[in-house]
Amino acid sequence: MKKNVLNKFLRSAGAIVLAAGVLAGCGSTANQTAQVEESEVAKSAGEEAPAAETVQETEAAEAAVEEKGTITVAASQTPHSEILAQAAEILKEQGWDLQVTVFDDYVQPNNVVESEEFDANYFQHIPYLNSFNEEQGTHLVNAGGIHYEPFGIYAGTKSSLDELADGDEIAVPNDTTNEARALLLLQDNGILTLREGAGLTATVNDIESYNTQVKIIELAAESVKDAIPDAAFVVLNGNYALEAGLSVGKDALAYEANDSEAAQTYVNVIAVKEGHENDEKIKALIEVLKSDAIKQFIVDTYDGAVVPFN
Repeated sequence: MKKNVLNKFLRSAGAIVLAAGVLAGCGSTANQTAQVEESEVAKSAGEEAPAAETVQETEAAEAAVEEKGTITVAASQTPHSEILAQAAEILKEQGWDLQVTVFDDYVQPNNVVESEEFDANYFQHIPYLNSFNEEQGTHLVNAGGIHYEPFGIYAGTKSSLDELADGDEIAVPNDTTNEARALLLLQDNGILTLREGAGLTATVNDIESYNTQVKIIELAAESVKDAIPDAAFVVLNGNYALEAGLSVGKDALAYEANDSEAAQTYVNVIAVKEGHENDEKIKALIEVLKSDAIKQFIVDTYDGAVVPFN
């Protein structure tokens, strides 16, 4: 009896041990499942963490971009504002917000820089800048040369300079430096002769003689292109030729040679109020506008009407 009782007890104990083992196994399986789930969660969290960090880094970078501030530039529509639009993308990557306002005249862009409403302007060459300072008492300086626009003679009511006849009208800009440039180009093409030494300050009063008795019509630079339907020929600044849908390479009947006095003189510049030419924002603007990327954009876009200045 004792032996049977003992065996029964051992069998019961074994069952309990086995049950405990099974329960322990279940617990182990549950723990493993929990660990797997925790591992998956941890793995998922681990995968998401870099993304969160990336977002934070991006936000930090954007905050850094905003800290550099804004560059305000007054510009002519074509090609100046278009070139600036390309520069804006590069400057944005550097942390600058380039804001461009287009003006359709040659006076207000200088006035708003003189008053420091704008940081800079981009529309003029050095002779015009110097002339404007002298006439208006402003204090603007050249912060950097960007490009050159060849002056050209374009067809109006006549399609060839060989057709030029007495009494024909030729429209030219009326501001001091651009008028001289137009008259020099007409002289280079045998239409008239200027007084010796008149050079880059020539006006109609310096015309010594006409090889053909034409009439020189003086108009505001922005209005010369509007004379195309009426004048025999017009002499246009490069930017206004572009606005009229004309190309130096394809449409000009004659244009300034690259080695001409005008070509070396009339580089278009970034102008700023005196004392600001070394501001960080101005240096950043000049560096981008003189970059290889912007030079290539100019070459690819303007068909010789705009030439990068080295």
